[in-house]
Amino acid sequence: MAHHTQEDGGIHFPFPFPPYSIQKEFMAELYQVLETGKIGIFESPTGTGKSLSLICGALSWLRDFEQKKQQEEARLLEPGAGPLCDGRELSLLASSSCQEPPDTPRPAGEPDWVTQFLQKKEERDLVERLKEEQVRRRKREERLQQIRHDVRLKYTAKRLRQEEETESLLRLSREILAAGSGVEHLEQLESGEEELVLAEYESDEEKRVANGVDEDEDDLEEEHITKIYYCSRTHSQLAQFVHEVQKSPFGKETRLVSLGSRQNLCVNEEVKNLGSVQLINDRCRDMQRNKHEKSRAEENKPKRRRQESRAACPFYNHEQMQLLRDEILVEVKDMEQLVTLGKEARACPYYGSRFAIPAAQLVVLPYPMLLHAATRQAAGIQLQGQVVIIDEAHNLIDAITGMHSAEVSGSQLCQAHSQLLQYMERYGKRLKAKNLMYIKQILYLLEKFVAVLGGNIRQNPNTQSLSQTGAELKTINDFLFQSQVDNINLFKVQRYFEKSMLSRKLFGFTERYGAVLPASQEQSRLSGFQHFLQSLQSGTAEGAAGAAAPEEEGQAGAPRPASPLMHIEGFLAALTTANQDGRVILSRQGSLSQSSLKFLLLNPAVHFAQVVKECRAVVIAGGTMQPVSDFREQLLACAGVEAERVVEFSCGHVIPPDNILPLVICSGPSGQQLEFTYQKRELPQMMDETGRILCNLCNVVPGGVVCFFPSYEYQRQVYAHWDKSGLLARLAIRKKIFQEPKRASQVEQVLMAYSKCITCCGQVGGTVTGALLLSVVGGKMSEGINFSDDLGRCVVMVGMPYPNVKSPELQEKMAYLDQTLPRSPGQAPPGKALVENLCMKAVNQSIGRAIRHQRDFASIVLLDQRYARPSVLTKLPAWIRDRVEVKATFGSAFAAMRKFHRQKSVPS
Repeated sequence: MAHHTQEDGGIHFPFPFPPYSIQKEFMAELYQVLETGKIGIFESPTGTGKSLSLICGALSWLRDFEQKKQQEEARLLEPGAGPLCDGRELSLLASSSCQEPPDTPRPAGEPDWVTQFLQKKEERDLVERLKEEQVRRRKREERLQQIRHDVRLKYTAKRLRQEEETESLLRLSREILAAGSGVEHLEQLESGEEELVLAEYESDEEKRVANGVDEDEDDLEEEHITKIYYCSRTHSQLAQFVHEVQKSPFGKETRLVSLGSRQNLCVNEEVKNLGSVQLINDRCRDMQRNKHEKSRAEENKPKRRRQESRAACPFYNHEQMQLLRDEILVEVKDMEQLVTLGKEARACPYYGSRFAIPAAQLVVLPYPMLLHAATRQAAGIQLQGQVVIIDEAHNLIDAITGMHSAEVSGSQLCQAHSQLLQYMERYGKRLKAKNLMYIKQILYLLEKFVAVLGGNIRQNPNTQSLSQTGAELKTINDFLFQSQVDNINLFKVQRYFEKSMLSRKLFGFTERYGAVLPASQEQSRLSGFQHFLQSLQSGTAEGAAGAAAPEEEGQAGAPRPASPLMHIEGFLAALTTANQDGRVILSRQGSLSQSSLKFLLLNPAVHFAQVVKECRAVVIAGGTMQPVSDFREQLLACAGVEAERVVEFSCGHVIPPDNILPLVICSGPSGQQLEFTYQKRELPQMMDETGRILCNLCNVVPGGVVCFFPSYEYQRQVYAHWDKSGLLARLAIRKKIFQEPKRASQVEQVLMAYSKCITCCGQVGGTVTGALLLSVVGGKMSEGINFSDDLGRCVVMVGMPYPNVKSPELQEKMAYLDQTLPRSPGQAPPGKALVENLCMKAVNQSIGRAIRHQRDFASIVLLDQRYARPSVLTKLPAWIRDRVEVKATFGSAFAAMRKFHRQKSVPS
């Protein structure tokens, strides 16, 4: 591939082809944001090459930054180099190691000789650190070069690892056989059941275990070089970005690592088959601990005999993972390639990729791994002095809110209480006092949470009817006080959950007791308990709206459900949020099993503040970022970011101006004013007028027409009305009609049929000229689906998709913003502005499905006179806003549509 080098203001931007002018502007602005340490909000419509602009702009800055840093290093390490006259060089060099600049202000009145002494000491320390860093860098480069040019090393290492693995398996088999032949049964526990018993909960013991792990991994510790963290929402988007890097001019020289969850990267089939993310995480950590315990137990085999037979993961081997780390850094790989490499090398891709982070230049990872502090810390991600790029960020606020909110159903509360009570009865005599104390506290919490909903913890939740129904909203403190648990330290309970791994052990207990416990009176009692749990499980699957349990649980091959205590653990962690930043919603739905407790995060900025505080620069990018005010006010200002640090960049589209026709239509063919409010949109005359408009549009628009409705329910009502009135048959004369399915598994099938119909109509001709797809805003088709070329020659938006303002969550969020954000003169209150912004974000995402490349063309029709308001028009993307036409009558709108599509349909 021929690479082109573009120069802008003296900066060279390698690019795989001659870039558009807007791409040059994008890269130049991005470079300046990273160089000056700003927070950038970048908007670049789909089809304008946003990913390549991000890659080439950001990696060009990193290239120049590394060159300047090495030049400063060389100058400072030269024999006889003079002292540094200011802190600029010190700051630059210190940032390369992700440390705070050493030129901190001195106390007032400090003698000059003290200041000079401290400054010289800092310089000497910096020189020593730079020398060490040079040695590490040289060793790393030599190691990677050796792997890159001598493939035999890989196969030699692979053969050695296979031999070691064979010997390890033989040794493990002998140990298991030896353990099985013994007659010793510790306190009459069944074989393997000791894994379910909680270890003694003592901070010294926990520290000793943690230190043992750290000692094993000391050789893997490296200082983190300056790097770019790129995150997006889905693994498919991340894979697409990695492929763009591979095709870019930086594809051969960039050290890139793709991070993912254990669920995506685990190569141990036994663990991967657990299904649930939480179970996979806990089992993986448990197997690591077994490995460290086993290595320590070799010194004292008689005392640790039973624990020696516990499984340790064969893929968790430091030597193997070091080689995998280096192979990751040698060549850019996506997640699938990483998993394949891990299987071949018999090394864990999850930990191998984590070990590659310090030396990597570009780290690609999903949202939660960057935006969730605990996950970030567990992955070994250090943000100090680094660059973060958050792509597809139009829903960043919702993403942060969602990952820090939690909900538990009455069914889950009862189920967890019953399981934990049985666990304590089974193993209570073997547990230390601290374990019993915390278990009793958790049981008390569960009992009080059920009571605050109006239920009884000791009765079946499916048969409990609640006298009071509806939603009640509480502050965190009021909820804890009403539940009578305000005297319990939830921070300590949270730490106990994390250290003891109680949720995983409880799940293991409920998985095995029915089949393993001996036939006795206790067995009979537990069998009844098992039947009760099964009834609860079915109730949970049906009634826990929005719960985190997997859907379609009964289907073959579905992932095993996590312990209900795992969901409750997340809810308790959420309750440690500051009182003013969250609320608890008590939702009572008739029966206890269907009722729930939900934590709602009101201030996502508290979780974003650390990111913007530690990072050198942050870039928030997307195809449609309007309205930008949400990011400025709710996320950045509330996180303490000064307005001067925020930079906005929005580029136009690459298409010619006459390739798009955006229209606001205020009335229909019969003169009916179009205003699809909740009160008017279900009127027969409004649904009839909508049908007549679509009939007219389908007569002049070739190919595909995509029509978005505010909700599934309204789409169903309109469809049924058209079918009854005959409008559906009239529409079918010109377009074959498809509807967006509610089930995600059917989306691909509908899209294929829609696409095939349009292709066939274009080839055959006749009265049917294409297809009409009835979709829903916020549904499966409104995001991530490309309706390019004939698939989307016209996008129609029926009404304005305002959220439900009667929702308790939205009402509380509006009230919170009204209280915390200042009201600008002449502007709507922040709460009201939030509702309009949510609506327009949904609109922008939907209409952005059309126009996907430079030669594409389409019309965009907004059916509602409210779109003509200046406050609404300003929230449209710039490339649409600058060309939109407001049509008061349908006749003038139809004439413009007919002219546009006739001109565009003529072959050039």
